[in-house]
Amino acid sequence: MLRPRIPVNEKPSAEIVPTITTLGAVVPHQPGQTPCGCQHHAPAPAAPAARPAVQLTPGALVVGVIGGTVVVLTIGAVLVSMLLAVAITAGSLAIVALVVRSLLNSEAKQRR
Repeated sequence: MLRPRIPVNEKPSAEIVPTITTLGAVVPHQPGQTPCGCQHHAPAPAAPAARPAVQLTPGALVVGVIGGTVVVLTIGAVLVSMLLAVAITAGSLAIVALVVRSLLNSEAKQRR
């Protein structure tokens, strides 16, 4: 029931489709296969060795570290405050539940 069903091509064609790899390069057909009418691309030329795209000076590195620290501390403070708000709400609800239960019990004792 949960097995995948692979569709079968009722009318297969004789065309051989080359496999496309990264950067648009096309893998040529194997020597034993019949040639096709498609154009095979040559491999892309290697990029010249260039300097790194981002060069960090010591000052920029310090600013980045400080900025990251501020972001982490801010997110931590927000999460801790949200957790504290949930804890306070839970405590308040527990106190309200105790008061309501006490009122209901005292009312039930007065009826007897």
